[in-house]
Amino acid sequence: MPTFSALADRIAPGIELTQIVREDWLKQARKHGLRQSLRDEITETVSSAKGPVICTCTTIGPAAAAAGAIRIDAPMMAEAARIGGPILMVYALKSTAEPSLALLEQALAETGTPQTVHPLSLAEFWPLFEAGEHQAFTACIAGGIRHAVAQTQIKCVVLAQASMAGAAPLVADLNLPILTSPELALRAALAK
Repeated sequence: MPTFSALADRIAPGIELTQIVREDWLKQARKHGLRQSLRDEITETVSSAKGPVICTCTTIGPAAAAAGAIRIDAPMMAEAARIGGPILMVYALKSTAEPSLALLEQALAETGTPQTVHPLSLAEFWPLFEAGEHQAFTACIAGGIRHAVAQTQIKCVVLAQASMAGAAPLVADLNLPILTSPELALRAALAK
């Protein structure tokens, strides 16, 4: 929530921003997948919103997008496809891998330029985020990115989860586009 409040203050001062946190949806999706009952609840919430909706959870993103929300990662994946590859797609929550990769591959297919995508799991660091150790989490994500970039030729890096955005400034010296989703998604919503 602080990420989007700060972004809104910076790029759209005065805009009314309503943030709804539903950690239970992620827990349900991780445990049971996107069951119809969860999809229905997501659809009801998106449908009742006044204005554009951004779903900030990659795991439930497909269900939210089907309900009319902007997936937080969709504008970022479109930008990665525009830049081209090889693309390093970094994630720290295992349930993020499949929907993120599918969305990136869809964006690449839409540009007609298939590229190599290197998925990088940094799931061993997710417990740091869950424990509220955000500084340690972003430092570990940055270290994982550095290691991967040193091993493989990469044209851009996609941080598949909004929770990883804080790692981008820590690897800015790599001189690669390090794409994060919060600002790109908010700008897409504002354009609506």
